[in-house]
Amino acid sequence: MRAIQLNRFGGPDVLDVIEMPKPLPQAGEVLIRVHAAGVNFFEVLMRGDRYAVTPQLPVILGVEAAGTVEALGQGVDASLTGTRVAAPLFASKRPFGGYAEYVTIDADLAVPLPDALSFEDATALMVQGLTAFHLLRQSLPKGKSVLVLAAAGGVGSLLIQLARRQGASAVIAAAGSAAKRDLALLLGADAAVDYRGADWAAQVREATGGAGVDVVYDIVGGSITAASLEALAPGGELVFAALGRYAIGASELEAMITRNQSLRGFALLPLLSADGLRASLSELFHLAASGELAVIRGGRYPLDQAAEAHRSLEERRSTGKVVLIP
Repeated sequence: MRAIQLNRFGGPDVLDVIEMPKPLPQAGEVLIRVHAAGVNFFEVLMRGDRYAVTPQLPVILGVEAAGTVEALGQGVDASLTGTRVAAPLFASKRPFGGYAEYVTIDADLAVPLPDALSFEDATALMVQGLTAFHLLRQSLPKGKSVLVLAAAGGVGSLLIQLARRQGASAVIAAAGSAAKRDLALLLGADAAVDYRGADWAAQVREATGGAGVDVVYDIVGGSITAASLEALAPGGELVFAALGRYAIGASELEAMITRNQSLRGFALLPLLSADGLRASLSELFHLAASGELAVIRGGRYPLDQAAEAHRSLEERRSTGKVVLIP
């Protein structure tokens, strides 16, 4: 089978197309023919060894895939053969391998897909969907004004919709282009600001009547985190989900203390049990299949164009979910 292997750290061109044996499902596992593999920004950072976690090389990147069950390991229910499923590899004992034509995963982790849900949309609801889903569980938006950073991205576009669905009093979107801000408004944001502008935090405060937002969902990190604190109301909460991209210093923390603000960390994997993972994904899949949750497609690339998929994310050209099609 074909796969995309990372043998050394560097730019997009270090992603090599290789031929390797098709994996064999072990006891309790299923073999899945991949129809779509998700591409995530943290994989871009990982490729350049700029992420909080450094993978052991060589590695087949990709932590999520969707496809059909082609073969079964010992002890697996025969009725699963041919089933359309999601493969959340990030929650398995082998968390990588999605950039390939086939993957194996524990049968208990393979989540059935509704007939109305495409393989591509299913990939958007795994890492990114679960991140949005659990960010809102960590800090409930009901009755609160919230700021969503990178609002047109895979996580941000879902956060806007889910926060609105869960009763946020106001949803403010921050995005870097007019097209992305228009998309955020279309998805239900009350206002959208350009976080590249010097006065964008003031615009957020203006959109909330001068009060600032009650919650900031930060999936970006870096210098934008400190700037977003200027948009946070006294007593507000910053929920930080940008692992490895810290830019808050002592002065920012001191200012948060004086304003009775709180900082909540967010890491997805510790929040996921096997049963909880299946239940959360099933809920997201149902919402998307029924049309209650829109999945924004950010680009589809053949497997051998994984480097171009990474460039589209790295250069901030994409909105929504980027996928590889083996």
